[in-house]
Amino acid sequence: MKSLMTVKMPTGPANDAARRGQLGERIKAILAALKPEAAYFTTESGLRTAYLIVDLQDAAEIPKLAEPWFLEFEAEIDIRPVMTPEDLARAEPDIAAAAKAYA
Repeated sequence: MKSLMTVKMPTGPANDAARRGQLGERIKAILAALKPEAAYFTTESGLRTAYLIVDLQDAAEIPKLAEPWFLEFEAEIDIRPVMTPEDLARAEPDIAAAAKAYA
């Protein structure tokens, strides 16, 4: 299942890595191990933030995805399922049924 993983890195640990010249290197190493479908970087609430699209086959994979960020940067992690346009189209009968049931 495609999922959006949000990684918020607290300023202290990320700054420490940056001062050592290792921030980019550590992020690249984590991404190489996790192999997300896409990765985008920005800020959110004043924190360095990564948005990753990952394919989560089983909930047991969550630690594999989250632990490197926790251990390296003391990151806050959020993982939630997302839909492609094709997924949304397949869900249309369920949406229509819910609309009728709750009209």
